[in-house]
Amino acid sequence: MELTWLLLLATLLLSTTLLVFLFHGGSSATGGEKRRRLPPGPATVPVLGNLLWATNSGMDIMRAVRRLHARHGPMLGLRMGSRLEVIVADRRLAHAALVESGAAMADRPEFASRALLGLDTATISNSSYGPLWRLFRRNFVAEVANPARLRQFAPARAAVLEELTDKLRRRQEDAGAGTILETFQYAMFFLLVAMCFGELLDERAVRDIAAAQRDLLLHSSKKLRVFAFLPAITTRLFAGRMKAMIAMRQRLKGMFMPLIDARRARKNLVDDHGDATAPPPPAASATTLPHSYVDTLLNLRINDNGGERALTDDEMVALCSEFLNGGTDTTSTALEWIMAELVKNPTIQDKLHGEIKGAITSNSGKVSEEDVQKMPYLKAVVMEGLRRHPPGHFVLPHAPAEDMELGGYTIPKGTLVNFTVADMGMDGAAWDRPREFLPERFMAGGDGEGVDITGTREIRMMPFGAGRRICPGLGVATLHLEYFVANMVAAFEWRAAEGEAVDVDGEKLEFTVVMEKPLRARLLPRAVTVNRWAPSCARPAWLGYVVWLHPRPKTDIQFQSSSKAPVAGARKELSSRHGNGKMMS
Repeated sequence: MELTWLLLLATLLLSTTLLVFLFHGGSSATGGEKRRRLPPGPATVPVLGNLLWATNSGMDIMRAVRRLHARHGPMLGLRMGSRLEVIVADRRLAHAALVESGAAMADRPEFASRALLGLDTATISNSSYGPLWRLFRRNFVAEVANPARLRQFAPARAAVLEELTDKLRRRQEDAGAGTILETFQYAMFFLLVAMCFGELLDERAVRDIAAAQRDLLLHSSKKLRVFAFLPAITTRLFAGRMKAMIAMRQRLKGMFMPLIDARRARKNLVDDHGDATAPPPPAASATTLPHSYVDTLLNLRINDNGGERALTDDEMVALCSEFLNGGTDTTSTALEWIMAELVKNPTIQDKLHGEIKGAITSNSGKVSEEDVQKMPYLKAVVMEGLRRHPPGHFVLPHAPAEDMELGGYTIPKGTLVNFTVADMGMDGAAWDRPREFLPERFMAGGDGEGVDITGTREIRMMPFGAGRRICPGLGVATLHLEYFVANMVAAFEWRAAEGEAVDVDGEKLEFTVVMEKPLRARLLPRAVTVNRWAPSCARPAWLGYVVWLHPRPKTDIQFQSSSKAPVAGARKELSSRHGNGKMMS
C-alpha cells in the first residue's frame, strides 16, 4: 500500500521533474553544484531515486552502499530526492571530518518531516550543535557516565546480574525457551530502567515499558519513513500513521510520568530536610537507588527568553526514552556477538576463564567491578568484539554547518553525511586478518595494542562514533560489557548447541545489526571458585547496598492492566539466595 501511494505521487510529479531536467540540460545538479566537485555516485532522477532507496531494506542498502563504494571510491554521493547524502568509507577521511574538522561536522541534519510529525523535541542525539546540546551532553557525562556517579549504579548492576544469571539457568532447564538475545535485551532494559528512574521495578512493569518503547520504535522505523518523502503531502495521505504515533507517545508518557513524579516527590522531600546525603526512608531503601538520571534532569535549567526554566514533561520523557533506547539493543547485541565468538572459539573462552579465576576476590565467586579492572584479556575480548561486530554499521548522520572540503570534494552545507562504521574496523591495511576474532591483537605486541577507541589520534575502529558527537555512553557501555561477559563466563561454560554450528558471519538489521541465525548455546554451570591468593577477598564497599538480594516488603509502584501507568505495589522483589534459590519474576 505504501509503495502504491508513493508510485502514484511519483507519477503526478514526473512531468514536473522531467521539465526541470530538460531546463537544466538533463543534469540533476543545480547551477551552484555544477561549479563544485561533489562526491561521485550513481546517476539518479531525484524523485525516483528517493523511492528506490525508501523501498529497500536496511541490509539491502548496506550491501548496495558497499557495491557503490567499490565502483566510485571511498566517498559516495547519493541523491535522496532533492537532498545530497554523502557516505564515507575511509578511516582517514573519517578522522579528517570528525576529529580534525570536528566543530564543522558536529551538527545534525534538519528534516522538515520531524517538525510536521511533532518529533522535534530536543535530545542529546538530535539537538543541533549548540548550547542546548552542550547542556544535555554535559549533564549526562558528569552525572551518569562519570566514574564516581557510575559507581552509584553498582547496586542495580548487581541486581541485574542476579536476574540475568537466574534467567540463563532457567532457560537451560527449560530446554532453551526463547533466544539468548531476548534474555540479554530484557536484562539490559531492566538495568537502564533502574538507572533512569532510580527504581528496581518488577518484571511485568519492565516488560510493559519495553513493549511501549519497542512499539514506538517499530512504528517509527517502518511506518514513518514515508514522511521523509514530500512530508507536506504524505502527512495528509497517511494521517492514520500520525495518529497511531501520537497515541503510542502518549502511552509511553503515561508510563514515564508517575516514575518521574515519584523522583520529583523524593527530591522535594530531601530538599525540605536540607540533607541530600541522608539515606532514603527504610520502607523505600530496598528498591530505591540513591541516584538516577531523572534526578539530574529535575535539576537542569534551560535558558529561555532571557530567563531560566525547568524541563517540560515532554522534554523529560524524550530524554528518558533516548536513555533507554541508547543502551539496550546496542549493548545486548554486542553481548550476543561476543558470547557467540566465545562459543565458536573455546580456546579463547578457556583463556578468559583462567584470567577470571585468577582475579576474583569475592567469596560468592562473582566478578566484582573492581575485579574487572585487573583483567586485560577480558578487555581485549570486548574490544575485539566491538571491532569485529559493531552493533551499528552506520553512525547517526552528521551535517556540516558550512560548505567544507573533504578528500578533494566539496560537501555543501546541510548535506547528510554518514560513515561506514563496520568497514573502519575491517580495513586490511590497518588490521592483520581482520575477519578473524583475535583478542590477542589488543594485548602487548599485537597490531591493536594501544588503539584509541575514541579515534582521537587516528580512527582504526569507531563502534561509538568519533569526534564531538561520539557516544557519551561509551564508558557506561564498556563497563556493562566487561562486567556481564566476565560474570557469564564465570558462571557458565558456553558450548555450541548439539548439532549446530555458530554462524558469526550472517547478519540482519533490526534496530541494530544482529546475528542472522540467533545464538543457541548449552550453558554448563561452573563450580564456584575463589582466588584465595588474590590481594584481598574483602567485599567491595558498594555490596553493602545490595539489600534486595534478601527478602523485603513490597513498596508502591506497579502497572495497572488498563492504563499501564505505575501505581501502588509493584517494585522489584527478589527472594533470598539463601532461601529457595530463585528470584521472583
